[in-house]
Amino acid sequence: MLRLRPYTPSDASTILSWTKDETTFYQWTAGVLGEYPITEEQFDTVSNLMAFTAIDDNETVGFFTMRRPNESFDELRFGFVIVDPEKRGQGYGKRMLQLGLAYAKDIFGAKKVSLGVFENNEQAYHCYKAAGFRDVSLDEVEKYTVLGDEWCCLELEIQL
Repeated sequence: MLRLRPYTPSDASTILSWTKDETTFYQWTAGVLGEYPITEEQFDTVSNLMAFTAIDDNETVGFFTMRRPNESFDELRFGFVIVDPEKRGQGYGKRMLQLGLAYAKDIFGAKKVSLGVFENNEQAYHCYKAAGFRDVSLDEVEKYTVLGDEWCCLELEIQL
């Protein structure tokens, strides 16, 4: 049974092992945590956020963070969402996000959860849509220069 628990530093090596190349790493982190490859110590900066590890039968299968984009808890923002590549396509990402959404609503009273995803990360985009997130039209698309290319970030949200 899939469940969430708070992230602990002992999770870092497993989570970091899921990114085998630079493109995957930057799709997941946007370089916010540092340049590829990062160390477990660099990754542990996620401890400053509300970080969650998804567990299924005591096996680590996913990870994500929540943070407040402003002072209130009305809106929370998911970030650094990742699922073990060997578990992708089996519904773990969708279920993990649904557990996170329930936590955001029931514990923090959030009314909305948002997230960003690079348009070149189609698998993640479809996972977010399956979990109920909807596209948000922005006046200006957020862009990042990654590996010498310009990556556009799509904004999604869900009303709780």
